[in-house]
Amino acid sequence: MAVLLGLVGAVVGGLALARPAGRIGTGSGSLGAVLALAVGLIGVALGGLVVATSDGGIGTGNGRGGAFVALAVGLVSVVLGGLALARARRTARLTA
Repeated sequence: MAVLLGLVGAVVGGLALARPAGRIGTGSGSLGAVLALAVGLIGVALGGLVVATSDGGIGTGNGRGGAFVALAVGLVSVVLGGLALARARRTARLTA
């Protein structure tokens, strides 16, 4: 579940970075960036929770491997969302 959230956030962040005023919202394009940040943070939090509470190692069936993947993908989502948000704010400041 956490990996899917991180993956959705990475896709939305990539779309917000590639097309700032595209399909997700209009205007400055900050909606997609904020959505990517929020979903990425939730994915990182859930992945961290699974890593902290699992008692076995990787390959024991406790989900620790998937939790590490969720942490990585969620971090990518947060970075993409942050870059898109910074660009949306910069372009909004230039047009105002």
